[in-house]
Amino acid sequence: MADDGFSKDKYPNLYGKRILFVCRETYSKPLWFLARDLKSANEVAAFYIMSSECTYNKCYYNEHTIFEWREKLPDVKLYDVADICDEFVEGISRGGDPSDAEYLDMLEREYTHFKPLGLQLMASQENTKHYHYRKYWPVTTDAENKYWLELNYKNIIRILDEYKPDLILDTDNAELQRTVLIEVAYKRGIPYETIEYSKYGFYKYPSFQNSYSIDPYFRDLYDQALNMTPAELSEEYAYIKDFRAKSSIMNKEFDGSVTSQYERTPLIKSMKIMLGKWNYFWDQDHTAGNGKRKKQSAMLYAMTKPYLKYYLDVERIKRKLLVPNKYFENPVEGEKYVYMPLHLIPESSVFVKASFYVDELNLMEQVSKSLPVGWKLYVKEHQAMLGERDLSFYKRAAELANVRVVQLNYYKDPKPWITKSQGVVTITGTAAYEAALMGKKSIVFGDVPFSLIDGITRIRSFEDLPDAIRAFGEVDNIHSAASYIHAVKQAGNEVKIFYLMDEAEEIFAGRHEESEEFDKELEVLLDFYEKGMENYNKWKARS
Repeated sequence: MADDGFSKDKYPNLYGKRILFVCRETYSKPLWFLARDLKSANEVAAFYIMSSECTYNKCYYNEHTIFEWREKLPDVKLYDVADICDEFVEGISRGGDPSDAEYLDMLEREYTHFKPLGLQLMASQENTKHYHYRKYWPVTTDAENKYWLELNYKNIIRILDEYKPDLILDTDNAELQRTVLIEVAYKRGIPYETIEYSKYGFYKYPSFQNSYSIDPYFRDLYDQALNMTPAELSEEYAYIKDFRAKSSIMNKEFDGSVTSQYERTPLIKSMKIMLGKWNYFWDQDHTAGNGKRKKQSAMLYAMTKPYLKYYLDVERIKRKLLVPNKYFENPVEGEKYVYMPLHLIPESSVFVKASFYVDELNLMEQVSKSLPVGWKLYVKEHQAMLGERDLSFYKRAAELANVRVVQLNYYKDPKPWITKSQGVVTITGTAAYEAALMGKKSIVFGDVPFSLIDGITRIRSFEDLPDAIRAFGEVDNIHSAASYIHAVKQAGNEVKIFYLMDEAEEIFAGRHEESEEFDKELEVLLDFYEKGMENYNKWKARS
């Protein structure tokens, strides 16, 4: 791409720049190819943010991520968190609280434009075990959390002091290092561009605030679209009418993923999955010799035995819950209900976007007590969460008299759950967007972009729930929904990020050659970043 496709005329906002790529595990793989192609016309560096990924010896886990950069792009400057991992282990091992209270006070004053420090810590499953069920992470102490936060700020400030990037490019929003980086970048006026999921097909648009809330430039594009006529939005109107007529509405981006899985995995396949995990960790701990490092800090390095036991239980429980069981029940035909699909916990769409609302059991309790008498709350587990949540969760939920925890594969698509409901409640989930496109009202608890659409209510206090639920029903919002879709198309592109990640792995592993299709999708990602900078600069000029 660099020789025949990357030019100053085509990419003026990405040409001749100092670019810092933010890298973590699978999401870093497409960025390797962009760095390869952009480094002829730019200064390029990469920052690996995962403790294990940058400190482990070469193994299955990191051979096609950070080691691809180390070995095949040696002229690209690499930054990571390795040094502060060792500093953290040494400081915590001395006992007491090694954090600097004055420094943390300074951070609270100077680096909390988007979130206070306590909410910044919510971005990583390493520091939030209290809120999720992944038993291979420990509950961390206040001293550990504060010291790790402090060290990450010092590390990132040092990196930006040294490298002085013109812009930062990313593909995700999870992990503490990103919450720190967006704060430091904002204070220094450095654009930090990452991916925001619009829920409209494969379309994504650039966020310049780690997708915490709705970017001001995107809100402007939506407001402009609202002033367009139905004729000018005819393409979007037609899409919505077609969407409403479809029998199946699940986003095609989920095809082949666990989100679209409604049947049991064959037992032999489950056994192969567990065998694969065993081989993966044998390679990691013994062949590559990383077992010793894992003993240094359970917070930084997930322990193998608890991980294997946890996912063995996941496979076992998943098989139990995908057939009739005592935890899930079928819906009752004709019953008035509010539909509440659950999330994968932990995931950034909740922990980053709606940090105050990560306790889904508590959320369920608040919604259930806000329902009109005679209505039920239908709670449906997320397919990707099946087996990960403790079974006691479903028992507690079922104790609420007006709650039904419904069999998740009773329907094989979200549409009937939504259309038969009085409305939808979700933290930040796709179901609210789908309901809006079908002209049905919903409630969300985070500033997701599609909450701009009429009929989606953003709740900021549980006390507002009863009125919002009583207002459920149909809504004439086709113009608002069409305006949202138009704004998405103006802001973003159809970035097939999961294809890019999967195909990059195949290329690195030598199973596939780099194809014309892959290069075309890489170019779409590059266009995405260029378009984002163009819209961002226009908005900055106006404001």
